[in-house]
Amino acid sequence: MDWKTQKVLVAGSGKSGIGATDLLKKVGAEVIIYDGNDKLKEEDVLNKLENKEDVKVILGELEDSVINEIDIMVLSPGIATDAPFVLRVKEAGVPIWGEIELAYVIGKGKLAAITGTNGKTTTTALVGEIMANYYDKVDVVGNIGNPYTTTAFESTDDTVTVAEISSFQLETIHTFKPDVSAVLNITPDHLNRHHTMECYEQTKEMIAANQTKQDTCVLNYDDERLREFGENKCKASVVWFSSNGKVPVGAYVDGDMIKYTDGTSTQDIINVHDMNLLGKHNYENVCAAVAISKAAGVPDDIIVNQV
Repeated sequence: MDWKTQKVLVAGSGKSGIGATDLLKKVGAEVIIYDGNDKLKEEDVLNKLENKEDVKVILGELEDSVINEIDIMVLSPGIATDAPFVLRVKEAGVPIWGEIELAYVIGKGKLAAITGTNGKTTTTALVGEIMANYYDKVDVVGNIGNPYTTTAFESTDDTVTVAEISSFQLETIHTFKPDVSAVLNITPDHLNRHHTMECYEQTKEMIAANQTKQDTCVLNYDDERLREFGENKCKASVVWFSSNGKVPVGAYVDGDMIKYTDGTSTQDIINVHDMNLLGKHNYENVCAAVAISKAAGVPDDIIVNQV
């Protein structure tokens, strides 16, 4: 895409919107920041930017004339996809992207993306540490700290990005396709946003929507919803993890040992008493991190040293 020909409306002036605007400016797009809060000051919004030159700010009401002149809208994850102004943009035929779609399209290198109701911050941090001890350039991004948009422009073909991804961010993907995805668990959450449990589940599963058999999706074997998804719907190559016993392929706890099986042979990875992360609640996180890291090509000795 030739970004220099694109006029983009960034909805939201928080951390996500500012990160998206900074990235769009770096690739040469024309950017308008929109925020429905008319109590904000234009100057305060602009002062958050790395480069505020030629950035227009609209606060309060979004006029149809603005909607009619934009090519794409980048929606901050805190804004619901059924907000009235979002529906107007959609009705006008304007593509609505999220920040992770934007960062993915511009970014380079390998991507491991992790979602789940619980444990994703711990698991993302652990995978980031493991990757950083093997690969030269590793960016850990998402809800865990810096938005994905803050690192995408500087990424190269050698970069490995480990991203913590929320269900809100997955609502607005189109081509987003991690090399390794992971869904750690799904329990009731954010139902005021997603309305039904079925919708929430489907949104979480979107992390693997564009993956193929050449990609890997790591799933929790102990979660009935995810087991059904992995066995019947997922298009990626599925690798499992479990804290309750053996899996067909993947990492699991057997007594005091975390093991990994490729489906034919099984190997010991680490004794749980030797782990840096203590407590049974972390066994699942470590099993997930082992499965994600192995899928990303990290050798066992590097993994063991970090967990």
